[in-house]
Amino acid sequence: MSHALEYPVAVRPAASVGVVSRFLVHGLLVSTWVSRIPAMKESLHLSDGALGLVLLGIAIGSLLGIPTSGWLVGRFGSRRASTWTNAGFCLALVLPVLARDATQLFLALLLLGAMAGADDVAMNSQAVSLEKQLGTPVMSRFHAMFSLGGIVGAGIGALIAHVGIAAPVHLTAAAALILAFSLSTAPLLQEATTPAPSTTKARFRVRDLSVPLLALSVIGFCIFLSEGAIADWTAVYLKQILHADDGTASAGYAVFSAAMFIFRLAGDRITARLGRLWTIRGGALLAAAGLAIALIAPHPLWAFPGLAMAGAGYSSIIPVVFAAGGRVSPTNEGAGVAVVSGFGSLGFLAGPPAIGAVSQLSSLRAGLFLVVVLGLLASALVTVVARTTSRSFDTM
Repeated sequence: MSHALEYPVAVRPAASVGVVSRFLVHGLLVSTWVSRIPAMKESLHLSDGALGLVLLGIAIGSLLGIPTSGWLVGRFGSRRASTWTNAGFCLALVLPVLARDATQLFLALLLLGAMAGADDVAMNSQAVSLEKQLGTPVMSRFHAMFSLGGIVGAGIGALIAHVGIAAPVHLTAAAALILAFSLSTAPLLQEATTPAPSTTKARFRVRDLSVPLLALSVIGFCIFLSEGAIADWTAVYLKQILHADDGTASAGYAVFSAAMFIFRLAGDRITARLGRLWTIRGGALLAAAGLAIALIAPHPLWAFPGLAMAGAGYSSIIPVVFAAGGRVSPTNEGAGVAVVSGFGSLGFLAGPPAIGAVSQLSSLRAGLFLVVVLGLLASALVTVVARTTSRSFDTM
C-alpha cells in the first residue's frame, strides 16, 4: 500500500492542508491552556480535589458540544462546521482568565470544553472523509499536527511561564494570534461530504451503536481519559510531587506531545505494517509502561522518558479508533465520529474528579496510576472489536 499523499481528481491538495491547519490549531489551543493550569490553580488557591472538580467543566462542556457538532456536520457539511467551531474554540480560550473563583472558572471551562468537543467532531469528520477519498491512510498524520500544536503551545507556554508573564496576558494574546491563523486557512477546506437534508441529524443516537462501535467507543473512553489526565495533571504532578519549577513542569506535556507527534508521523506506516489490532494493543501496553515509569521516577527529568513512551504508545490509537468508527457507522462519518467522541468525552468527564478524589484521599501518584490500569483495559478490549466485526478489523 502506498503511503504517499495521492490525490484523486475530486480532492484538492489544499483540502489536506486545510484539515492539517484545523488539527494544528486544536493542539495549540489545548496545550496553551494546559501550560497555565498550575498558574490558575495557584492564583485561585485550589486544592487537588477542587481542581479536579473545576476541570470537570471541560469534560461536561465537551459532552454537550459533541452532538451539536454532529448535527452541524450533517446539516451544513464538515467544511462550514469546522470553520465555525475552530474559530469559536479560539475565542473561548480567553474565558478562563476572566474567572475570579472556582465557580467562575468552572463555567468558563464549560464553554471552552463545549467548543473543544464541537471542533473535535468537525475536524475529524473532515479527516475521515478525505481519507476515504484519498484511498490511503492519513488519519495518523492529521493527528500528528494536533501533537505538533501541543509541542509548540506547551513549549511556548513553558517559556512564558518561566519568564513570569501573567496567564491573562498569555492566553489573550495566544487566542488572538491563533484565531487569525484559523480564519486565514479556512478557505483551504473542501467539502468532503454532501450536507444532509435538514431532516437528517448526524449525531449520537442509541441506534448507531453496534458491538464493534461500542467496543471502539470504550477504547476511546480509556484513551481519552488517559490523554486528558496527562494533559491536566502532568504539570501539577511534576511541580507538586517532584518539586519541579514552573518551566520544567510545563515542559512535561511538551515532551509527551513531542513523542506523540514523531510517532504519529510514522503512524500510518506502523498501522499498515502491524494492523489496526496490534497498533491499538501494543500502543496501549507501551503507554501504560511509560506512565508507570514516570510515576515511580524520583526526579522530574527522570519522568520525561516515561512521558515520551506514553506519548509514543498513545500516538496512533485515537486516529485508528476514529477512522474505524467513521467506517462502521450505519449513517455517515459525522455520526460514527460523534459516537466515539461522545464516549471519549465521558472519559474526560470521569477523569479529573476521579484522579482528584484519589489524590485527595491518598496521593496524586495513586490517582494517576488509574491511567495505567486503563491502558491495560484498552489493550484487552481491542480483541472484542476484532471478533465482532463483519470483516477483518485490519482491512476496514
